[in-house]
Amino acid sequence: MRKHLAASAAVILTFALGFLLGNRTTTVQSKDQPGTGFAAIPGQKGGQDVFGPYDIVKGWPKDISTVQGNEKWTWGAGQSVYAESPNRVFLIFRGELPNIKRPETKLIPEFGPSLQFPIGRLPWRDATVAALPGAGGTGQNPEDGMKLWKGTLGVDAKWENCLTVADANGNIVERWTQWDKIFKRPHFVAINPYDPQKYVWVVDDHMHAIYKFTHDGKELVQTIGTPTVAGADGTHFNRPTFLAWLPDSTMFVADGYNGTRVAKFDKDGKFLLDWGKKGNPPNDTRPAYFNNVHGIAVDPQTRHVFVNDRGNHRVQVFDENGKYLYEWSFGSEPSDIHLFYIGADRNLWAFDRGTSKMLKYDLEGHFLYSWGTWGDFPGGFWGVHGFSVDQEGNFYVAEVDNGRVQKFRPRAGVNPAFLIGKPVYSAWK
Repeated sequence: MRKHLAASAAVILTFALGFLLGNRTTTVQSKDQPGTGFAAIPGQKGGQDVFGPYDIVKGWPKDISTVQGNEKWTWGAGQSVYAESPNRVFLIFRGELPNIKRPETKLIPEFGPSLQFPIGRLPWRDATVAALPGAGGTGQNPEDGMKLWKGTLGVDAKWENCLTVADANGNIVERWTQWDKIFKRPHFVAINPYDPQKYVWVVDDHMHAIYKFTHDGKELVQTIGTPTVAGADGTHFNRPTFLAWLPDSTMFVADGYNGTRVAKFDKDGKFLLDWGKKGNPPNDTRPAYFNNVHGIAVDPQTRHVFVNDRGNHRVQVFDENGKYLYEWSFGSEPSDIHLFYIGADRNLWAFDRGTSKMLKYDLEGHFLYSWGTWGDFPGGFWGVHGFSVDQEGNFYVAEVDNGRVQKFRPRAGVNPAFLIGKPVYSAWK
């Protein structure tokens, strides 16, 4: 009996000592390492990481109203941004909107009692609604773009300066206005990182086409898809959205707003194969069934293809020939993922329009980090539709609702694990 009591006492004593020492260790660690955890800058006092690991670069780029003869106009909806380098950043906007100041707040009794506009700190103009064209949502017909747009051309909006280039100081140094006439709704711009000639690619979802331009923009060298004609084969798309490349320049097309597939092409633009079927939103769980294929990224090491099944709030992962591998969910509404990015750090970053947050996952789908807040103030997000990172780690976003592109730079002393990974530049610097 005494042996039993002694043994029990020993167990209790061991547990108590372990508990006390464990708590002491935690306390000591907390004192030695303040501010550890999710703070972007370890050990910082105060703050709340409103802009995550970045500082906003205010006034970048300079507004299109600074261009001579364009003083009365500002940017339309910000569709896409691509940083070839810190000193050459491509910007895609859906034309221009009147350059007017925020109106004074007024009561609007015709809509109901106690109503006023604008409301406090809230944005007052939604650029993606105000800008040309209409019919931008899933399932809508590009032929209805001008019919659904509410306004007078030349007064409420105009179709100019859809593709421009800014330098590191935000100066507009190139304007590819010669191509405005072939664009109907330019959606995405990028350069294949494995292409030493640096051809510039533009996806236009309303044209059902993908354009390939020379690096200087002087020549259109290739068109994939049949402009203005929808379809789902080797020569037709149905409102394509994004592109991604493997190291051998194999290209994948997210097709798209109205299409429900991924199309694969070789380095010369020859169609190879496709996969995908129309699903039933918002919670279809069947592999390779899609609802709005609005984002695509590839892992150059495994050659896996990550597809944003936007309408079903999930990412589906395939091998390069369309074999389903696995998936993960982004959660139900208000989740609304706009696009993906996989950088040299081999993490997947996504922007959620519903929560206005940048989201970080590893390639198995484990959630690692998020940041971002909604608003039209510098550094706030509203409708991020494109983003890019340059070789210095600067981060750029294009916003359809705010009608702008913004530039962020890494904060001094930031934990590099919190930064969006630098891009893969294989064939050029």
